[in-house]
Amino acid sequence: MSYILPNEMPWQQSGNFWLDSAAARVKSVGLFFGSFNPIHNGHVALAQAILQKTALQQVWLVVSPQNPFKKATDLAEDRMRFEMVWLATRELPDIEACDIELQLPLPSYTIHTLEALSARYPHIEFTILMGADNWVNFDKWHRYEDILAKYNILIYPRQGSSIPEQLPEGVAATDTPLFNISATEVRNAVKNFEPIRHLVPEVVADYIRNNGLYR
Repeated sequence: MSYILPNEMPWQQSGNFWLDSAAARVKSVGLFFGSFNPIHNGHVALAQAILQKTALQQVWLVVSPQNPFKKATDLAEDRMRFEMVWLATRELPDIEACDIELQLPLPSYTIHTLEALSARYPHIEFTILMGADNWVNFDKWHRYEDILAKYNILIYPRQGSSIPEQLPEGVAATDTPLFNISATEVRNAVKNFEPIRHLVPEVVADYIRNNGLYR
């Protein structure tokens, strides 16, 4: 979700009417965190698969900010990455772009994002959607015990990472397919002047071309 009005380009409007009105009917949301640099068909397919296999009403794609201490030369601006997510999802049912982390103070910690969302939407039960590769290091996350105590986690498969059979209370696994597309693959294709329309939504391919990204 984002603080914009329907059918308007993000970052051009103020207010939160669209966000609040859209969220009012929702009770359960899965949060899919990522840099989305750029969003690709694998991201979209995974969000759709999770909606099909779970009781979640919506999936919000939460765009993470650039770490100010780790400058990445191939990381598009926060605004552009969010706009690509918004464009890719604006016509998809129950999948929304969310820019909450771009509005919170840095450094960005997941627990701070969760607390901000829960304060704004106390009627929504938020579930973290986490790849199996991230679950391995979850105990190193900032205030991970608080996350486990207050929020559910749904682990999805990732190539090269296994999901333990025994999981803590509030943590579950889902058997979504593996989608073998990566943002690195997309960026490399752009650099090599190769087609990307089979890797990303058409609107994202157009956005990348029109803005000269990843050259």
